[in-house]
This record gives sequence, structure tokens and C-alpha cells, in this order.
Amino acid sequence: MAYGTRVAFEAVKEIAFGSVSGSYAAVGVPLAERSRQISFNNGLDVAVYVSFDGVTDHLRMSPNTFKLLDLTANKVLDDGLFLAKGVQIYIKEVSAVVSSGDFWAESMYGVS
Repeated sequence: MAYGTRVAFEAVKEIAFGSVSGSYAAVGVPLAERSRQISFNNGLDVAVYVSFDGVTDHLRMSPNTFKLLDLTANKVLDDGLFLAKGVQIYIKEVSAVVSSGDFWAESMYGVS
């Protein structure tokens, strides 16, 4: 049996530097689909924590860096790990006050 999965992309989720502080702020809207691959782009001039629940520091990113989570790129449609549908991405400053840049996330999901 042959399996075929097409990739589809969600709208980019973004937040500008003026909305980032020492408290968690939402990056765009929650995921509309289960994410197979998601990239995080920290174009801010400070390090940030990324959270998937708005409470816990899950990932740390240095200023002007990129992170790709390839959870399930080479699996069939319903197989493997996924970042759950409905998850909201949050960020906050680690210590310094942000003065420029932006942060964005790009999510890919599979469709048959």
C-alpha cells in the first residue's frame, strides 16, 4: 500500500517587539492543525523563552536565531509525534528589555 501525505502551511504567527515583556504574550493564534514541523524565528534583540502553556519555560532562544522542530516529517498521515491542534505559542524576555525586532512561528501539517 502506498501512502501519500501532502504538506500544508498555517498562516504565519507573529508578535512585534512592542508586545513582548517579562510576562508571557501569545504569538498569533493557536494552531489550527496538528503540527508536523514548526519553526521559530527570534528576530528580537534579546533572548526569549518559548512556552506551549503560557507558564512553563519550554525552549530558550538567543537573539536573532532560528529553531526547527521536525517532529514527524517522514511519517504517514496519522503516525508519529505532533504538536497538538489548539496549542498556543507564547514568548517572554529572559532578562533584558527588548527594543527591536519581531518573533514568528511557521507551522506545517499533513493532509491526505
